[in-house]
Amino acid sequence: MEQANKQRKILTLCVIHQHPRVLLGMKKRGFGAGRWNGFGGKVEEGESIEEAAIREVKEEVGVDVNSVQKAGVIEFTFENDPKILEVHIFKCDDFEGKPTESEEMKPQWFNIVEIPFKQMWSDDLYWFPLFLKNRKFRGHFLFDEPSTAEYSAKIIEHELTEVEDLC
Repeated sequence: MEQANKQRKILTLCVIHQHPRVLLGMKKRGFGAGRWNGFGGKVEEGESIEEAAIREVKEEVGVDVNSVQKAGVIEFTFENDPKILEVHIFKCDDFEGKPTESEEMKPQWFNIVEIPFKQMWSDDLYWFPLFLKNRKFRGHFLFDEPSTAEYSAKIIEHELTEVEDLC
């Protein structure tokens, strides 16, 4: 099916990065449960993508983000699924409050040399190194099916490009 005919869903993903550590959350329920990830979700009506990223971090880990910087945009698709998940990835290094577990996420700090890639989405191995180097990127990943705690999604095809600007 051509991408033009697919339904697009706009999502956010925010990773808190204070070198040499990153804050990730263990997803406790729903899409991606059992995987370490950044914090994020759906953009609500009347909300900018940046506002959604900041709100989702507050809801999922209880901290107030002072600013975010857009790092990348990746489209995720799955075989036999008409949806395109357009994920806007943000970096945050300035926040207030103590990361706290919510119903959805259990936060944990990781040193950048100890990031648990085997318990994350398989695409993270590709874009996370660019993220950590403050590079901007665009990409597309086609998976067989969504990852679960027991199953790591297989990447069928992918494209990832470093870019100067994300406008």
